[in-house]
Amino acid sequence: MQQQRHETGSERDGGAFLQLRSLPPALRPLVRAYLLGYASAVAPRLLTLILQHLSRRRTKNKKTLPADVDERTFVESVVHVLRTGLAPQRFPTFCAALVGGSTLLQVATGLGDTPRLRNPPEKAGLTRVLVRLARWLASFVAAWFSLRLLQSKQGLPRRDSASAAAAQADRDAASRKKFAGRTLDLTLFAATQAVDVIVGELWSEHRGRRTAAQKWTKGEQFISRMIDPLAFVASCGPIMWAWFYSPESLPRGYNKWITSAAHVDLRLIEALRRFRSGELRYTQETGQAPLLGAMCKDYGLPYQLGDPVKVVPFPCGIVHMGRGPSCEYHAWRRFWLSWRWAMYTYLPLALALQLRKPTRKSPLLALLSASRSSAFLATFITLFYYGVCLGRTRLGPHLIGKDVPCRQRIDSGLCVSTGCFLCGWSVLIETASRRKDMALFVAPRAMATLLPRRYAADKQWRETLAFAASTAVVFTCALENPRRVRGMMGGILGLTMRN
Repeated sequence: MQQQRHETGSERDGGAFLQLRSLPPALRPLVRAYLLGYASAVAPRLLTLILQHLSRRRTKNKKTLPADVDERTFVESVVHVLRTGLAPQRFPTFCAALVGGSTLLQVATGLGDTPRLRNPPEKAGLTRVLVRLARWLASFVAAWFSLRLLQSKQGLPRRDSASAAAAQADRDAASRKKFAGRTLDLTLFAATQAVDVIVGELWSEHRGRRTAAQKWTKGEQFISRMIDPLAFVASCGPIMWAWFYSPESLPRGYNKWITSAAHVDLRLIEALRRFRSGELRYTQETGQAPLLGAMCKDYGLPYQLGDPVKVVPFPCGIVHMGRGPSCEYHAWRRFWLSWRWAMYTYLPLALALQLRKPTRKSPLLALLSASRSSAFLATFITLFYYGVCLGRTRLGPHLIGKDVPCRQRIDSGLCVSTGCFLCGWSVLIETASRRKDMALFVAPRAMATLLPRRYAADKQWRETLAFAASTAVVFTCALENPRRVRGMMGGILGLTMRN
């Protein structure tokens, strides 16, 4: 009976499919990592193919298909996706080499018998340090060679070039000089996890000492609760700034998602970018009136309101995109429309999660969870837009000035920076566990805005070194103190690395 209960608990944690009881224990982490990597790489592409196939079937008699649509049949496309996922230089092989290489090296060095070292007395002192160092080295070697395997795949990193001329320039430059950077996002993710592990461990030890001495203060407790929200706020600022002024520094898909969530007229963003570059200046004729002038006509506003020579500054009614002059009413409308848009995404996900253990309260719990997440996203968008209005009209002119140079300065970046600072505080709407996951999600993307997306290939060893060292820290901690690896990565490693 005890054995049956143990197996049931294991199946609940990881599923019977990933138990792999028929394989030797040393090989189970490798196979699990490959299966999970394959599923994560192939499933999103298959879902996209299915949705596109259904869309084509609905519109096949309406002559709305683009001329350059793929001629391959749906079945051929599915087979192609499944086959490419099996290539040796793809993500599934990388996962298997990383996790399997680390565990097999530890087995080869005699560490396989002690997969988790939790302060046993016989492993104290120098022996404990040596065991930890050996595990770190095994993970370092596996991480180094697995990333090199992934980097060996030919191809340039994706960029957000808007024209064929820019893409051709990339190809011409690549022909003259080799570039790297395809795996940068993966490296930054590993570095973020490693920093979180180290800082979390140091803070835990500090809290333990202070609590034992009965000196743990309310201020320190407040800091503990606010670390994740502050990390989220500090990350969202650079991300939103980059989305406005240097979108090429963000991952392509992430930049596209922000744009779709913002529901903004791109002419408005272009105008603020031209203010930033000095191309658009108040009281000076630089030929920029048609940009916002045409936008005004589309939203039922007088054309001259978009002329920077005649109107200083251009009114917030343009920012509101036809929703009236009131900044507060626009903020409320933004919240409602964004909440409704987010519910279409979050509600199906929340219902799907409740299906794991359905109860009578599952529909209500799913609705509450989806509403909360939608409120977070709606508040994020609302705070950003209202922050722009605060900087332009409500607060900025009273602090900086109302003359033409001050108005130019506000619209050249101060209004956007206000929105960038405010939007991240919406994370306080979410639960503490969600704040943790969200902080770990956005932190690597914020770091990416500070680094070039491409760099010379002869410097690639630096990225590989950073990835290997960071991954070794995370893996070592996952073996010794699994709870210290927070977020989704902690759950994945806990599922994958157990024998």
